[in-house]
Amino acid sequence: MDITNLTLVQTLKALEDKDFSLEELNKAYLERIKKYNPQLNAFLDINEKSGGIPAAVKSLISTKGFKTSAGSKIIENYLPPFNATVIEHLIAEGVSVIGKTNQDEFAMGSSGENSAFGPTKNPWDLSKVPGGSSSGSAVAVAADLAVFSLGTDTGGSIRQPASLSGVVGLKPSYGRVSRYGAIAMASSLDQIGPFAKSVEDARLVLSWISGGDKYDSNCVAEKFKIQNSKLENLKGIKVGVPKEYFGEGLDKGVEKVVREAINKLEELGAEIVEVSLPNTQYALSAYYIIVFSEVSANLARFDGIRFGGSRDLFGDEPKRRIMLGTFALSTGYFDDYFIKAAKVRTLIKRDFEQAFEKCDVIVGPVSPTVAWNIGEKIDDPLAMYLSDIYTVPPSLAGIPGLSVPCGFSDGLPVGLQILGKYMDEETILNVGEILEKSLEMKEKPVI
Repeated sequence: MDITNLTLVQTLKALEDKDFSLEELNKAYLERIKKYNPQLNAFLDINEKSGGIPAAVKSLISTKGFKTSAGSKIIENYLPPFNATVIEHLIAEGVSVIGKTNQDEFAMGSSGENSAFGPTKNPWDLSKVPGGSSSGSAVAVAADLAVFSLGTDTGGSIRQPASLSGVVGLKPSYGRVSRYGAIAMASSLDQIGPFAKSVEDARLVLSWISGGDKYDSNCVAEKFKIQNSKLENLKGIKVGVPKEYFGEGLDKGVEKVVREAINKLEELGAEIVEVSLPNTQYALSAYYIIVFSEVSANLARFDGIRFGGSRDLFGDEPKRRIMLGTFALSTGYFDDYFIKAAKVRTLIKRDFEQAFEKCDVIVGPVSPTVAWNIGEKIDDPLAMYLSDIYTVPPSLAGIPGLSVPCGFSDGLPVGLQILGKYMDEETILNVGEILEKSLEMKEKPVI
């Protein structure tokens, strides 16, 4: 039995049945990490003493006494004196951190290339990016280097690498999971969530990491609870398809795979309805003004006096965002940029609320393309930002989003994005699980 090939639910069952021990499980994963990480660069640090259920964790999520660099040289050797709330929740469930994963510096990027410690490689094709910013966490699951992993999603940083790397990725509703202990990029958007080998696994991990604490005032107190009964089919479920998500810029191969997945949902009993999200065209502009502004505020602490080393250690992307954010917040420009972006954000939220009056979930592409070549877009920030066109609007609205592998284009994975009403992760997980089981995708990466 290849125990690194099992889902989380299968692993828990095998441990209960004593098919293998936790020691054997961790040994198998550590051996696989040592074999493949030199090629993939998914892990920045490895925990040789991992003794629980081995999970990988994005570098910017604080782990007590374990390096938390956020992919940056400026805090390369930072050892937090505390655990993030999600880590405490996982420890309570018998999970241990087997390693901290590579990422775009301070979560700024869509490809995994902006890490100060080198790019992460896509296990389906080592010449391709795996997506970002949670690149290492996606690859750790795709290449069977961990049972599951945690990432953060601000404008698509879980869903997009999940799609490009061929795994399940869940961005919970804003406020479902405590952000305490995650080094902030854009505080009004950041959310921690899981990468998993199955939708069922993602559901279980969400039940573990959700729930409030006394540190994050935006987090709801109630934990996500797994329902005893799940949907048998999709009869009675209305699936909305936004016309704005199938226009210019969407790769034809990706569109074909996504439309086939939507047809499969209809075969499974769902009613397909067209919906409109008219302010989608303004989403990227509003998102990046808001993000850059919050970045300039959040990263001001890394001044070499209070935190971090010399500011010269920042990479190009953090510098770009800090400067543009400072400009957007400056006297004379605040009303023209940040206030207008905030108003657009309200309009986008309203678009989703109106669309959900007609349907239970909304589906579409996660990314306009499959994984691109390493280095292809690194010198063109605008082209890079456009890769988030479908994931940014739901983030601005604060709603949950799930990326489920649904096929391949040019031999590379494509994900279907399933969006739900605020705090209704249950429905998107149900729809995703039924689709996943009907597709039965068994292809594995080259690694």
